[in-house]
Amino acid sequence: MSKRVWKGSALFGPVSPALVTCTENGRTNVLTIAWTGVMSSKPPMTYISVRPERFSYGMIDRTGEFIINFPTSAMARETDFCGVRSGRDTDKLEKCSLGLVPGTEVGTSAIEQCPLSLECRVRQKIDMGSHTAFIAEIVAVQADERYIDSKGKLNLNQAGMLAYLHGEYFATGRKCGSFGFSVKKRRK
Repeated sequence: MSKRVWKGSALFGPVSPALVTCTENGRTNVLTIAWTGVMSSKPPMTYISVRPERFSYGMIDRTGEFIINFPTSAMARETDFCGVRSGRDTDKLEKCSLGLVPGTEVGTSAIEQCPLSLECRVRQKIDMGSHTAFIAEIVAVQADERYIDSKGKLNLNQAGMLAYLHGEYFATGRKCGSFGFSVKKRRK
């Protein structure tokens, strides 16, 4: 296989786009973030990378809290809208008819329509250049009961989660394996 080499750039994917909610002085805003992920499982740590000029940046910086909400593919339009409009000019939650559910451990709300929401408290902030990484502890998780089976397992594959890849949105597809399946012994 032949590969083309380019200079270093921010090509990565697919990723789960997230609708990040934050609240300050009673005002809740939402912004779309594509750069987030897990950093540690014990303690549970995550991050979001936000441009300092974004309206939500100051809210998150001052309060030290946010919620990462993972949308379904049915929410692609709302997810895109919240990434291209500013909360300075638009009440994006109202415009997109997004409902809110109070956080249990942080002072902001989760998005009702999202099947998974991670309540986060900022532990560190790192200037990365064009973006600042807010490194945060996941202090609570809200999961839609429709996707929890009788054994308590979360089955987001049934939710039709949204994925983002190089400027385009996709619905997640078929299962092609599970953790450890490549080394699992077959039953005789």
